Amino acid sequence: MKNNSSTKKLNLALAGLVSVSCFAQNEKKAPEKPNILFIAVDDLKPILGCYGDKLVKTPNIDRLAKNGTVFLQNYVQQAVSGPTRASIMTGMRPDYTGVWDLKTKMRDVNPDILSLPQYLITQGYSTQGIGKIYDQRCVDKKMDVPSWSVPYYNYFKTQEKYYSAQTGMPALGAYQLPETKALAEKYRKEAISKGIAEDEIEAYISKFVKPSVECADVPDNAYNDGANVIRAKEILLKLKSENKPFFFAVGFSKPHLPFVSPKKYWDMYQRDQMPVAEFQEKSKNSPAIAYHNAGELRQYSDIPALTEFTDQKDYGLTLPLNKQKELIHGYYAAVSYTDAQVGKLLNAMDSLGLLKNTIVILWGDHGWHLGDHNLWCKHTNFEQATYAPLIISAPWIKPSISKSMTEFVDIFPTLCDLASVPIPSHLDGKSLVSVMRKPESRVKEFSVSQYPRNGSDAETGRLGFAEGKCMGYSIRTSQYRFTIWMRDNFRTKRAFDKNLIVAMELYDYQKDPNETINVVDEKNYTDVKQDLYSKMLSFFESQRLKLAKK
Repeated sequence: MKNNSSTKKLNLALAGLVSVSCFAQNEKKAPEKPNILFIAVDDLKPILGCYGDKLVKTPNIDRLAKNGTVFLQNYVQQAVSGPTRASIMTGMRPDYTGVWDLKTKMRDVNPDILSLPQYLITQGYSTQGIGKIYDQRCVDKKMDVPSWSVPYYNYFKTQEKYYSAQTGMPALGAYQLPETKALAEKYRKEAISKGIAEDEIEAYISKFVKPSVECADVPDNAYNDGANVIRAKEILLKLKSENKPFFFAVGFSKPHLPFVSPKKYWDMYQRDQMPVAEFQEKSKNSPAIAYHNAGELRQYSDIPALTEFTDQKDYGLTLPLNKQKELIHGYYAAVSYTDAQVGKLLNAMDSLGLLKNTIVILWGDHGWHLGDHNLWCKHTNFEQATYAPLIISAPWIKPSISKSMTEFVDIFPTLCDLASVPIPSHLDGKSLVSVMRKPESRVKEFSVSQYPRNGSDAETGRLGFAEGKCMGYSIRTSQYRFTIWMRDNFRTKRAFDKNLIVAMELYDYQKDPNETINVVDEKNYTDVKQDLYSKMLSFFESQRLKLAKK
């Protein structure tokens, strides 16, 4: 699959958008205490029309982009939900939050950490949320009590009345095909007969019934996101009547696996036109520690049988072409399904007259490998896992496109700046308002991502390598990615020791957008390597000093 960060592709696709929309709005005075609509999309990579993709159909997200700033070079702190969302919500990097996996609860290791909505409560805001904002495994059962002035509405599933009467609620929170629901019920009864504990029954069923895709001819609210958006519209109506500035967070779960969505979204695409990844090999000279075995996808019940007759490489997950195309088709369909839900949310805001006084931000929590490097899912420091969409619309700022390097820790200070509330001084990120006003400006030279590994060639599970002994830190500039893998449980709270380096990587996206060659030891890149190595060490030291004050 072609690299979505190609600036040539983006420039051509978006030039018209800017030339039209920049004249559509004039700079206006910012309102006092604007509302904030905070839209999160799980596993959404920049496969969007506003990011230059010509195949995908995302008219609603593109509509938001035409009225806001599209950040073309935005990167995550860690390419897995729990850590990246903890960083987004607190404006702090993973080595500060202490969340590097999908089982550590943020406030267990950081009881006094300050979240964005928690801070906004002190500034006079009502803060409310529905759907996936935090990862539920990394916060308390009420989705981080300090963050919400009104108790959190729900995580994935909502009340039954919001689902289609035609279908009822989905089986295992995901499936609507009658045959799948029947099988799920069969294994539920079997689990009960075996005396399996209630909280373990779903895991038991999933051993037998957990397809990676589903195409069902059902309404949008047959699935969780469609039901959630109906309830979200009711909440917006209530917020409108309260006459108080609000921060309303709405999280969508698709296109996260399984790739399920109503048939009409599958019908938007032709299976034979699905763009299979161009490069499905390990990068030349790259270290094994940079890869995983797609453990998340392997947990789906239709995958193991495919590996039995497909020759497997010693990394990643090798799938037959027809399955690759089915998964990619499912991903695109799920993106369009989520886009439709975003449209319903924006339409509700518009009909209530709220858009003129509301900051709207949309982000995908990380990217997703769709077969490149023989990888699926996220869990790496490569481009397709760390590159993620970020769109911010403030009605009083002209629409624009920014090529500044940005990262998710910048969201907290940016929203404070836009809302004209003081920016807490301890945050790791920087406000992006200056580049929203002057798109040609830059706020930073590089972004930093990281990912832990256990040091073996294969992934041991999908828990973010919680027991891992290695950490890979990756600097992304406009042209290069430089990654250092450190052993012995190294984190930036410790002084750097070059003897702990396990491996290094360097990729030149101008010459090699698909990361086919690690050029870290090539003579032509000696100066680049040294420059980025120095930048990495400076970053390590700055973080060590900050963490020492914690």
